[in-house]
Amino acid sequence: MSEIDRRHVVASLAAASLAAARPGWAQTPSISAPRPPLSEPPPPPPAAKFSLEDVQRRARELAGAPLAPFAVLPDPMKNLDFDAWRDIRFKADRALLANSDGPFRLQTFHLGHLFKQPVTVNLIRDGMATPIPYSANLFDYGRTKFDKPLPVNLGFAGFRLHFPLNDPRVRDETISFLGASYFRFLGRGQRYGLSARALAVNAGTEQEEFPFFREFWIETPEAGADRATIYALLDSESVTGAYRFDLWPARDSVLEVSASLYVRRPGVKLGLAPLTSMYFIGENDRRGNSDYRPEVHDSDGLLVNTRAGEWIWRPLRNPGKLEVSAFLDKDVRGFGLMQRDRAFEHYQDLDLAYEQRPSYWVEPAQNWGEGRVDLVELPTVDETNDNIVAVWSPNEPPEPGKPFSFGYRVTASLGQARLSPNGRAINTYQTQARSLGAREAAPAGSRRFIIDFAGGDLPYFLNDPSGVELVPSTANGQILRSFLVPNPHTSGFRAGIDVQLEPGQSSDLRAFLRAGNRTLTETWTYPWKAE
Repeated sequence: MSEIDRRHVVASLAAASLAAARPGWAQTPSISAPRPPLSEPPPPPPAAKFSLEDVQRRARELAGAPLAPFAVLPDPMKNLDFDAWRDIRFKADRALLANSDGPFRLQTFHLGHLFKQPVTVNLIRDGMATPIPYSANLFDYGRTKFDKPLPVNLGFAGFRLHFPLNDPRVRDETISFLGASYFRFLGRGQRYGLSARALAVNAGTEQEEFPFFREFWIETPEAGADRATIYALLDSESVTGAYRFDLWPARDSVLEVSASLYVRRPGVKLGLAPLTSMYFIGENDRRGNSDYRPEVHDSDGLLVNTRAGEWIWRPLRNPGKLEVSAFLDKDVRGFGLMQRDRAFEHYQDLDLAYEQRPSYWVEPAQNWGEGRVDLVELPTVDETNDNIVAVWSPNEPPEPGKPFSFGYRVTASLGQARLSPNGRAINTYQTQARSLGAREAAPAGSRRFIIDFAGGDLPYFLNDPSGVELVPSTANGQILRSFLVPNPHTSGFRAGIDVQLEPGQSSDLRAFLRAGNRTLTETWTYPWKAE
């Protein structure tokens, strides 16, 4: 029996069944019993608007299967060097979102060089998501040429949003997503420096994974909108994830992040809200470098606000080998990689403007439980490597099959006023533990650390410094001597600590200032190993 015959048979059987069930309808109605009017068919249900739940469903489905293989780029794309890739620029007059009358504009990044994993970029308009098709006409290829046309389904490496951040008449790049799960965003008057990542897996180990975004969805902002909303689908060998990013560009731009993770296997070491930065040389760690610039770094310290309300400042270093420092806590209030030094004279770099690099401050949206802030420091021989990572590592890894959800806020800022409301450690130096010009050698295994504290209520005590006390401590060894003197150049105090350890022994040093029972400053901490 043909398909069309089967359809006729089924239709006839259905009609006969209906007539048998309702005999009155099978007879011709009389004039006194008119036929009931045919009702209009019900309208179709409205299409569901795209939301984070759609991304969560995709992430759950991905987690139930092995990691899909990466797409393979054509050879000309894979072999692009940095200069050739950088020469491919999105045409500003083709920027997307221009028809929405909103303040944001979207540009995509071309694949090539290090960026070999294609991602799909969608636009959401009226609740419906539509992929942005790749087209060579979107880009100016400059001096970069290809012998053959590129595939029409090539995809993109990432994207960026522009917004009138510094001038109402000019749209500046405000946030970008490019490579793995990296993203960067700016506030007013800032230059790109450190980066954030969506997730770290086994950070600081030889088995580290770098999760990547497979797909993005960007909501079309309305006219006059002050917020951009972005959804992203994350994937890796061990975990998948659904993310929502809400960006408010401003003097201190704010990015709110909501995420749900789905692990593929038990025992995965996750790192939440990872920050990545560069520290090459600074006043506390020069490493005998002959660079003409006194300091070269995107960040100069880690700041942690514990559940107990203590503020901890840890200056960054460029170590001789990989080192990991852990700051244990429960329900940490916040942490961040900060660039405190804002004096051009301390960097002397006209092009790179390190004094304008932002600080990123992370604040959990809810309690994160027991865990630690891990600080990973790697050695680097120049400023091209991101050798610093700060991340929150929960003690309990999530279980396969159970979603793990969390949220946090990241603020990009040049200022420090609202953070560590007490005095802050603004400089750290180290030298031999002996008086300048003294003939005697410094005691074996000793070192002098000098810390400048400024800000908070410290200027109040400059007229009577006797009420201020230095409280130093060391985990190992002994403190030989300490001193505290007013520093009129910083409107604060300069502290000195001489520490002695057995050769090869390590210690964590701590120091803060107080007046009576009142804590005046954050806690400065620094690891040191006696040679």
